[in-house]
Amino acid sequence: MYKTELKEKISVLAKLLQLNNLKLATAESCTGGLLSKLVTDLSGSSSWFSRGLVTYSNLSKQEILGVNLETLEKYGAVSQQTVEAMVDGLFASDEVSIGVSISGIAGPDGGTTEKPVGTVWIAWRLQSGAATSQCFLFAGNRDQVRHQAALEAIKGLISLLKTDQ
Repeated sequence: MYKTELKEKISVLAKLLQLNNLKLATAESCTGGLLSKLVTDLSGSSSWFSRGLVTYSNLSKQEILGVNLETLEKYGAVSQQTVEAMVDGLFASDEVSIGVSISGIAGPDGGTTEKPVGTVWIAWRLQSGAATSQCFLFAGNRDQVRHQAALEAIKGLISLLKTDQ
């Protein structure tokens, strides 16, 4: 269902990244590396893809991306504050010029009244700017939620790149 649109959007993203000589990095939680897998399915992605980090646990978000324990305890892993801290953590390397982070509840378990299954936060950032983020509520099973999150992450990257030009 999403595969054709994902491939099309990844091709657009790749062209924009190459045109601007930018390197992408990803920090993923609920998608478990799906976004990184999808972009590296495209031949030649090594010219514009720097790294993909799967920080599924809160401890990995702290150790790898520098997310503060206080942020995780106060707001939770699925929050604006956490995804923005995750995307900021990607810029520890000079090789990264644009980043995206994803954290959510893909299900079928783990949802609450406040954050039901399908709740996903995504943050985007250019090296030269501040993070922007958005909350989504996706419908469907675990696989569908994860694919929708990856698609929205890519759409947001494209939008950010087009806005920056």
